[in-house]
Amino acid sequence: MKRNNLSVVNKIVRSSPAMKKPKVGFYSSLNHTHMHTVLLDWGSLPHCVVLHIFQYLPLIDRARASSVCRKWNEVFHIPELWRKFEFELNQSATSYFKSTHPDLIQQIIKKHATHLQYVSFKVDSSTESAEAACDLLSQLVNCSIQTLGLISTAKPSFMNVSKSHFVSALTVVFVNSKSLSSIKIEDTPVDDPSLKILVANNSDTLRLLKMSSCPHVSSDGILCVADRCQGLRELALNYYILSDELLLALSSETHVNLEHLRIDVVSENPGQIEFHSIKKQSWDALIKHSPGVNVVMYFFLYEEEFEAFFKEETPVTHLYFGRSASKTVLGRIGLNCSRLIELVVCANGLQTLDTELICIAEHCKNLTALGLSQCEVSCRAFIEFVRLCGKRLTQLSVMEDVLIPDDEYSLDKVHTEVSKHLGRMWFPDVLPVW
Repeated sequence: MKRNNLSVVNKIVRSSPAMKKPKVGFYSSLNHTHMHTVLLDWGSLPHCVVLHIFQYLPLIDRARASSVCRKWNEVFHIPELWRKFEFELNQSATSYFKSTHPDLIQQIIKKHATHLQYVSFKVDSSTESAEAACDLLSQLVNCSIQTLGLISTAKPSFMNVSKSHFVSALTVVFVNSKSLSSIKIEDTPVDDPSLKILVANNSDTLRLLKMSSCPHVSSDGILCVADRCQGLRELALNYYILSDELLLALSSETHVNLEHLRIDVVSENPGQIEFHSIKKQSWDALIKHSPGVNVVMYFFLYEEEFEAFFKEETPVTHLYFGRSASKTVLGRIGLNCSRLIELVVCANGLQTLDTELICIAEHCKNLTALGLSQCEVSCRAFIEFVRLCGKRLTQLSVMEDVLIPDDEYSLDKVHTEVSKHLGRMWFPDVLPVW
């Protein structure tokens, strides 16, 4: 309220005959009582409530809140509060993100290392931040970490760290934790010997291992994990590591059923065109052993690099094309990917994908999600695709400029026809205008 408005209100209140003048000290005693009630309410909150609030606070705010009262300070030191923590390591000169203060980090490691169970290190693009993360990893000797994540928010800065420094720091956690179940170490210089240390100390507990874009890991390192970790449920790796031998190892009777196998297909070398092929028999062995496995493939290739893929039946369930997908490749998918559940095409040439999209709808009976961007499909073909898929198509994200009007349907009619076949209201996506 502005000052002039406030003065008008005060005049009205003072001039009102119905308003009695309160006794001196009334407001002060009232405010005192109100403040006492507020402080009493906050101070008497149960520990479980304060603990829940603290878990949402950044570390610096959590530390400040701990000095409010004795009870809040008690909550600040409850072990459960320190089971999950994210260390943010950024260089102020090169990053917009706030970094966790070094003094607080040292206090956490000194007092709460034994309580840490779910830990992630988030670093920016600077080598200094990645090296600082390695130094902290080396200090986690008295710990029982279950989940470990090393995350680069920009370019993979862990790759700039000395390999010996990184591996040495990582093996400290591998050796001392004894209970690691989930590990995300993508875009890092982890190597085969360090994986053997991981398996030797955590083979009974490991459930998830994400390690795409780790150039120092070979198929032998993955085979070591596959042979020893009977509880492994999710595995993420690069295509260049994938082999018939590895798939057969994952399909052996002694190995448990995988639930998720994620494969990143990226050119190992700039300009690489030739990729090795995986035999149909190897894929069949995996599906026979793990019939419910989701095979997720991310492609970051150019059109001329797809020659080795989808020529035979491939049990992929989720396909993401981040760079390009030609008509030929999409045509093969319709014929050889009967298990397909989700398809996302982010780019394509100038040729329409009418025939290919209808073929996918006819042969991929499990397809429930489609995403299209920077490609072209006629309105007639798109409506036919939706009609063939019907209401099982639970996710449909298509940019408006993908749809090309024809002599039968305009853009105005598309959403009506598609909504009718889906059984719910649908509109194409439109880029926001800023």
